[in-house]
Amino acid sequence: MSVVVLADIHGVLPALEAVLAEPDVAGAEVIVLAGDIASGPQPVETLDLLVSLGERAVWVRGNADRELVAMARGSFEGTPPDAVSPWAAEQLRPDQVELLDNLPTTVTLGDTLFCHATPRDDEEMVLVDSPISRWTTVLTGVPDDIRTIVCGHTHMPFARQVDRRLVVNAGSIGMPYGAPGASWALLNSAGVQLRRTHFDPAQAAATLATQSTYPHIASWSQEYLLTTYSDTEALEAFRPRTEI
Repeated sequence: MSVVVLADIHGVLPALEAVLAEPDVAGAEVIVLAGDIASGPQPVETLDLLVSLGERAVWVRGNADRELVAMARGSFEGTPPDAVSPWAAEQLRPDQVELLDNLPTTVTLGDTLFCHATPRDDEEMVLVDSPISRWTTVLTGVPDDIRTIVCGHTHMPFARQVDRRLVVNAGSIGMPYGAPGASWALLNSAGVQLRRTHFDPAQAAATLATQSTYPHIASWSQEYLLTTYSDTEALEAFRPRTEI
């Protein structure tokens, strides 16, 4: 079975459309949506496009999806993680809020478990260079017959062994760190491949400028489309959170 994993789309429709046009994505039997799907500049359109995939789409809820639901229902407590999330929550239709609220936090297909951050927590931070002791703690409770864990959350793709298991991070479609282009993963009989779809960020920014009603779309595009944080910057920013 050919499985494509798309994580951290964050409502960036031009990036999602570019990836869905890839032959290996168009031909995949299953497309796993590994969380943080709609929190971004085109939440409604992104969810509608993904729903149109029908039964090919296997949905997993991320922390940003959970937060969108709380914001849309007026039950979110604390400071929003970014400026676009409260706006995105206001755009969602009731059926879309219900969709996100009912998503599972993990999905298992064969001997592969798909989650957003870690199998036990949708915002727990673990990195490619985290020590084995950290990984052992994070994967405590995962059944022995699970041989591969696929996640997202940190927006940086990687694949590494952890005590005879394979851990894969699919990266991010909408807000990739490390290198330009939407990153995703392909799992098939040949193994695991980390892929990257290149598209014109300037054209994507121009499209969002005309199609998104987010009032700060220009500054958002400058930070997340026209600029790419390096993996070094991201690792240094995230590392303190791995100790929480």
